[in-house]
Amino acid sequence: QVQLVESGGGLVQAGGSLRLSCAASGIIFGIQVMGWYRQAPGKQRELVAAITSGGSTNYADSVKGRFTISRDNAKNTVYLQMNSLKPEDTAVYYCNLKRTWDESWGQGTQVTVSS
Repeated sequence: QVQLVESGGGLVQAGGSLRLSCAASGIIFGIQVMGWYRQAPGKQRELVAAITSGGSTNYADSVKGRFTISRDNAKNTVYLQMNSLKPEDTAVYYCNLKRTWDESWGQGTQVTVSS
């Protein structure tokens, strides 16, 4: 079992920054990909950014150049630095961890960007 605990969400004005953290604990081995998804009211959950165990990254077009995903393998922690935030970034952000045989989700953290 893997547990994911997110932190760092909150309320910020447009143009501001937030940093999300997600710490994985439990039986940790075989991690392939860690990433962040988000879900806004009335919309489907979408991928925001992901990073492989080798450090390769992938971003949604809407956040490229503004968000940066990073990973501390020693701490089993993934970060999402969000800059130049826009009201359309408002959503619940979920941490995700994929291994070859399973997938885990965090409980979600609210990010609200005011205009």
